[in-house]
Amino acid sequence: MKKYLAELVGTFVLTFLGCGAAVALGCDAGNTAAIVGTAFAFGLAVVAMAYTIGGISGCHINPAITLGVFLSGRMDAKDCAMYIVFQVIGAIIAAAVLAGIVATDPSAVITTATGANACTYGTVNGLIVEIVLTMLFVLVVLGATAKTNGATNNFAGLAIGLSLILIHLVGIHFTGTSVNPARSIGPALFQGGKALADLWVFIVGPLVGGALAACIWKIIEPAEK
Repeated sequence: MKKYLAELVGTFVLTFLGCGAAVALGCDAGNTAAIVGTAFAFGLAVVAMAYTIGGISGCHINPAITLGVFLSGRMDAKDCAMYIVFQVIGAIIAAAVLAGIVATDPSAVITTATGANACTYGTVNGLIVEIVLTMLFVLVVLGATAKTNGATNNFAGLAIGLSLILIHLVGIHFTGTSVNPARSIGPALFQGGKALADLWVFIVGPLVGGALAACIWKIIEPAEK
């Protein structure tokens, strides 16, 4: 149970700090400084959690990563399912807290934004972006944490966090960047509208991307020494 709760806490932190930065900075396609700041917020949140709960649960804090790890044979079906359930719960709690903060903002400048994802250029575009970016991100995770890949797992948290920054710098313009179904479910439930209508893209896309990453890693993974 401790590892499931660790995933809940980690996903809460990732969603709250990442989406919170997007809201606070007013992140949109025309605000370059806010895009960079939001990208760093998500990446640094992953780095922080990797070194906080990595020894407890492995710090997946993302159903796409959990699926990739499961398909790579590194965890069983029960843990896979429970990780995803607790990740989604953590993201929903984080979105609820963020929505409460926004709703009680005395300046009333921001009233509904929760850092939710949406397909800015259509669902096909959004689906392609999320599949490709998640595939790349989960591939980094699988490679950086592999015991067969030399000493790279000693710096896995840093490598994963930095790669997530890069992923966001590319994806925010198109979808707001999800690559994480849990991170999208929480905010969409509170924002509604287009974010909720497009939610399936941010569930299907990352899960497909995670599965593809697992397939690629199985092909290129070094043999056990």
